[in-house]
Amino acid sequence: MNKYKLILTYFLLTASINFCFSQQNPSSSVYDLVDIIQLAKSQSPAWLQAETRKENRYWQFRTFKSNYNPQLQLEGSLPDYQRRFTGVTQPDGNIVFRSVSNNNSDLSLRLIQNISATGARVSINSSAARFDDFDNDFTTYNGAPVSIGFVQPIFQFNNLAWDKKIEPLRYEESQKEYFEELEDISIETTQQYFAVLLAQINLEMAQKNLANNDTIYKIAQGRYQLGKIGENDLLQLEANLINSELDVAQAKLDLETSTLNLRSYVGLVDTSNILLMLPAEIPEFKVDEEKALFEANKNRVDPVSFKRRLLEGDREIAQARGDNGVNLDLAASFGLNNSGGELGDIYTDPNNQQTVSLNLTVPLLDWGRQKSRIKTAEANQQLVQYQINQEKLNFEQEIITHVKRFDMLREQVKVRKKSDDIESRKYEISKQLFLIGKIDITTLNIALRDKDAAKRNYITSLQNFWEAYFRLRMLSLYDFERDDLLLKELER
Repeated sequence: MNKYKLILTYFLLTASINFCFSQQNPSSSVYDLVDIIQLAKSQSPAWLQAETRKENRYWQFRTFKSNYNPQLQLEGSLPDYQRRFTGVTQPDGNIVFRSVSNNNSDLSLRLIQNISATGARVSINSSAARFDDFDNDFTTYNGAPVSIGFVQPIFQFNNLAWDKKIEPLRYEESQKEYFEELEDISIETTQQYFAVLLAQINLEMAQKNLANNDTIYKIAQGRYQLGKIGENDLLQLEANLINSELDVAQAKLDLETSTLNLRSYVGLVDTSNILLMLPAEIPEFKVDEEKALFEANKNRVDPVSFKRRLLEGDREIAQARGDNGVNLDLAASFGLNNSGGELGDIYTDPNNQQTVSLNLTVPLLDWGRQKSRIKTAEANQQLVQYQINQEKLNFEQEIITHVKRFDMLREQVKVRKKSDDIESRKYEISKQLFLIGKIDITTLNIALRDKDAAKRNYITSLQNFWEAYFRLRMLSLYDFERDDLLLKELER
């Protein structure tokens, strides 16, 4: 009869302690994994950095595109006044220093357009200049109402043409990198989330173990007085109680530390206590390896990077061949100009003007310098090709390996969950057997250790699964659960 009273007392105390624990944080803010990830993707420092990089790369791309648009320039000197003594050569060869006081003012409007296909530059100009001689009270005007100029480099490296091939790829990389960074945030948030969740569960287990050990110790004191257990068992139970108190203190510290880390990473401004929910609901969907590879090659930044790096290698070769010291520049212009005592004279019956020039520089001896530069560029391109071939293999292997691992982790969660349930039931049975004297304290401690280990293993398996879930999204930029692309068009 005394045994049943002791068991009843134990269950009443345990129920009371559990009730108090469940009510100890009534003002806690409750979050699940999706909530925390959404917060991290909208306010965390990592998200703000990703947004800033995205914005920066967008404006870099806009700067690149502006190189292919017409540029309108206004130039001039208003005024350029001089008052000084200057030497004037006389007919007999002598130099006489005379006072000079004049002003030169000029203004020009120029429209420039680069031709990316050939590297040429076309310009349309309109200019006017005025000269004032204040000593002789003389003013004259000169100007070109309109003139068209053309400069064409020949046999030279065309940077505009190569930039037009490479820069759009670099911008496409930045777009895809942004969405990969969002999924990286999901992975890191998941790690921070489970660190707090495991700390919460460790604290809950430590408090429950403390309550259980306290109850068992009190019951054991009564049994010791009756001579039903030895002093050694009682001392072991007391040691268990002390260790449980230490475990609770350590668990509280771990929870506080991990919570601070989560708040810092996510950017949480909520000052109330955080209570995280266990994401035990495992989504059921199959991932086909071929589809994962297809989506990864279509959506990920790596294939675009491979193409861009090969083009950059080709550009280095072209630049080495183009910058060979042979510089030919064909320049031509046609326009109208005039001069007169009034500004309007410039635009009255202007005269034609034409210029054509071919400027050249040809090295006659460079001691093999040009050949060495070309061979170096070709060797670098070959090295890049080898590196990319290896990276492609690694890229595909990572996808295939992760798909297989993802399926394995899903099954592992199910096994760990079953093991957790079994060990929990085993501990409850062991506890009851101990209370009625059927097993010793060592067997009870083993059951307690196995129960806690099974719970932690289950939480760890959940963390591994959810990290793998978001890594699969990052590796393919595809949501296999909803059969939808994660790569969206950025709004502007």
